[in-house]
Amino acid sequence: MLITPLHDSASLLLLLLTFTFTPTHALTFPNLNLASAWARRNNELATTAMNQTNQPTTNGTAAQNGTEFLWLSQDEYSGKTFFDRFSFFNDFDPTHGTVDYVNSTYAFANRLAYVNDDGTIVMKGDDTTWLPEGQNRSSVRITSVAQYNTGLFILDLNRAPWGCVGAGQWPYTGEIDIIPKRTPGVHDNSHNQVTWHTGPGCFLTPETNYTGTLVNNNLNCDGNIPGNAGCGITEWSRASYGPLFDQQGGGVFAMKWDETGIAVWSFYRSAIPRDIVAGTPNPANWGLPVASLAPETCDPLTFFVNHSIVFGDWAGNSYASSGCPGSCTDRLRDPNNFVNASWSINWLKVYKKQFVLGRASSAESGIMRDGVANAGFRWLVGMGVWAGVVFLYLS
Repeated sequence: MLITPLHDSASLLLLLLTFTFTPTHALTFPNLNLASAWARRNNELATTAMNQTNQPTTNGTAAQNGTEFLWLSQDEYSGKTFFDRFSFFNDFDPTHGTVDYVNSTYAFANRLAYVNDDGTIVMKGDDTTWLPEGQNRSSVRITSVAQYNTGLFILDLNRAPWGCVGAGQWPYTGEIDIIPKRTPGVHDNSHNQVTWHTGPGCFLTPETNYTGTLVNNNLNCDGNIPGNAGCGITEWSRASYGPLFDQQGGGVFAMKWDETGIAVWSFYRSAIPRDIVAGTPNPANWGLPVASLAPETCDPLTFFVNHSIVFGDWAGNSYASSGCPGSCTDRLRDPNNFVNASWSINWLKVYKKQFVLGRASSAESGIMRDGVANAGFRWLVGMGVWAGVVFLYLS
């Protein structure tokens, strides 16, 4: 997933406008039976509480300035409509890989991109064709139509690509490598690495709390420096990437990108937080991230702006340092080297931060339904209901 900045100062202005809230009129709810609504909602809350161990707190999550906020669903990429909101890249590889990116017609016809009956999304390189010398292998690169300025991005995977030559595909978030850009040797690693690439002025802070290991003691994220592969943090677990990741059923990768910085978590299939499963994610419950970029030394609203999600491919120029036998060109010809070069994706969800404008107790409000209560206004009420408290927020 590569999220690439398209604009600079203009994009930042757009971001600031996006987070401008204006007051609106109060709402009335004629013909609303408060008693029955509360009884129905209380039953729902009781059921949720029994099935969820990591619950959001009664007061939501507090920002650094003390303002409460919630993470609300913005976009979901899943099932039969997954590819509807992506465009297929069909040009020369900008990362100089030995690959031919194909259009959607070719990808669907040759099953390089498809959705299974159970809703899982598959993307892969061609793993059936022996290639003549000098021919590149067909693969898929897709870019989201939507662009993002901050958010909470959660990706649920059954498997991710790995292996010599074939492990070239991974998602990026802007110039944030989530899975799995590794230096040296990106092709057959067993540890995932999170890496940031920026312009001058962005630095990692070694004192920031995270569980990963700083790569090569490099704190400078400036990609313009010759030979600088970005500032990276490696996960400690051998099951964070590669065959062990696939064998234990995959898992979830999550990235929180807001004014407090950029943080990345990964969870094994058996340890996915219940709030993620329930669709009410709360990173405050997840413990220390694998990797974190602090705002004091790298402003996340300046260095990462107006980005698109890309699932892409990268192979070729990094092969010499990969530790794999032979040359990349030789191994590229054999389709057996690509049997593990595929994605199996359950879903990708994007959440946006919404600040809480006010709260009403159950005795005072009785507002228990999601959605727009009055077509003349843009208040959304009730989606933030936890433990008998109703949060009011703007759409």
